[in-house]
Amino acid sequence: MKKNVVLFTALASFLLLFSCKEDKLTEVVEVPLPTKEEKITIGSPNDVKADPGSFEMTKLPFAYDGLSPAIRSLTMETHYSKHYLSYTNNFNKEIVSTDFENMPIEDILKKMDLNNAKLRQNAGGYYNHTLYFNVLTPKEQTPKDTLAGSINKEFGSFNNLTNQFKAQSEKQFGSGWVWLVVDRYGKLQITTTQDQDNPLMKNALIPGTPILAIDLWEHAYYLDYQNRKGSYIDAFYEHINWEKVNEYYVEALKKVKKV
Repeated sequence: MKKNVVLFTALASFLLLFSCKEDKLTEVVEVPLPTKEEKITIGSPNDVKADPGSFEMTKLPFAYDGLSPAIRSLTMETHYSKHYLSYTNNFNKEIVSTDFENMPIEDILKKMDLNNAKLRQNAGGYYNHTLYFNVLTPKEQTPKDTLAGSINKEFGSFNNLTNQFKAQSEKQFGSGWVWLVVDRYGKLQITTTQDQDNPLMKNALIPGTPILAIDLWEHAYYLDYQNRKGSYIDAFYEHINWEKVNEYYVEALKKVKKV
């Protein structure tokens, strides 16, 4: 059993260090390997804190095993306490003593120079992961209230939205994200971005305010599902916090003066 644990952890470390490389953007998170005598210890998300800076990590509203077996504790802990933490710290460092230091994250994403690769990667990584962890819940839900009515109106049914969102997620090539956004006209749309980009940035194919996001980088699912990305997408969809998504939807409508 110990041998299997060490082998599994070795695979995890290899994945974290090398699977997220792109031509220009490289995500590096150091995860020490245990000795034969050590055991894997899963901590608490309450113990994870970013270094002092303009932006803090969102609090994970459940324990690392809260979504198990859909997303197991090792994957959740690694994703939250390694990747998300790294993006938060790096983002805060990039904006120190700049005009962005006291600016809302949404404004930073809209105004920043996309040629600044470090800021682009880390600002996007911070925002994207914050939204991702905020829209997860242990309890299975379905849309209600304002959002439910708009989904039926614009997609025909919740099943149609589900099928389209999952299909886009399956087709997404390489590292990236799939989003449900409110566009400038107040309409719900599904769109995709590469790497850590998002629909608030200048290069967005469909600009809009994100209200739901799925992380399709391998660090989000590979330890649990390996090449079976579709199984991860299904598992994620069962744990969407539609109450939170509805809150984001109402706020987004206010921005485009639809409510």
